[in-house]
Amino acid sequence: MKKFSLFALAIAIVFTLVISGAHHVFAADLIQGGPLAEDAHLEDPDPNGDDLREDHADVETWITKWYGPDGNYENNGGFQTSAAIDFMDEGTGGKITDASLSTLSGLLMTQDIDVEWGDDHGGTRAWTVFEIDPADGNNMNRGGPADNIETYAVIVIDAPSDMTAIMSPAHDDHAHIWINGEKWHNNSRWTGAARTILHNVEVNLQKGANVLLYRCGESGGSAYFNLHFDDATHDAVTIYPKDATDKAGFFDEILPLTAVEPAGKLTTTWADIKQRK
Repeated sequence: MKKFSLFALAIAIVFTLVISGAHHVFAADLIQGGPLAEDAHLEDPDPNGDDLREDHADVETWITKWYGPDGNYENNGGFQTSAAIDFMDEGTGGKITDASLSTLSGLLMTQDIDVEWGDDHGGTRAWTVFEIDPADGNNMNRGGPADNIETYAVIVIDAPSDMTAIMSPAHDDHAHIWINGEKWHNNSRWTGAARTILHNVEVNLQKGANVLLYRCGESGGSAYFNLHFDDATHDAVTIYPKDATDKAGFFDEILPLTAVEPAGKLTTTWADIKQRK
């Protein structure tokens, strides 16, 4: 009986350790308190280790349609170097920046402004709708080089009211996520797999149109970026591009949302944009 008791106790201890370890392996961190302060735009989350990795392969709401340049920025010098460079500013002569692309006013400017990155960096890029496969560990590779690239991707989230949402990004390598002109997430560490995350990020969405920019920098190996929100958010909002397959279709979809910029940002009407042409 004594031997049995000791054996049972040992099994219980091992089981507890295994469960405890599994909790850490499959418990992604929750980041709150955003957006990031300007002096923290390039700081990684803490903690940020492998033990935060959480498999979201069974999630069905990964976003597959995005709007952005029709190809990547190439020869970025490696994501460690490229992270601090505003390639949108560089490619548009300062007319659009990374931050302003995540606002309605900046997004609307892409109707008439292509991105000119030069022959060494992919050339001139027009804007279009493109699709990715969330299960593909190389979904950033869009017909060009596979290494040392930078992807820019935009969605518009139509929220029925002001709300708090939880977004879950997966990326290889360096992720930058902006919403409505403010940076909400920065992480230079790859997440481990195309549908694996390290962090859930609590963000604020405003009633009406919310513009999200997801920029991802890659050096070598796998190259992916993915994003989904919590189920309650996906049930409540509409995300664009929805049915659109090109730039014209995308702007047809979001036209009804462009009457007023979200609170706290510059008010911009569709008529204002037209008058500037």
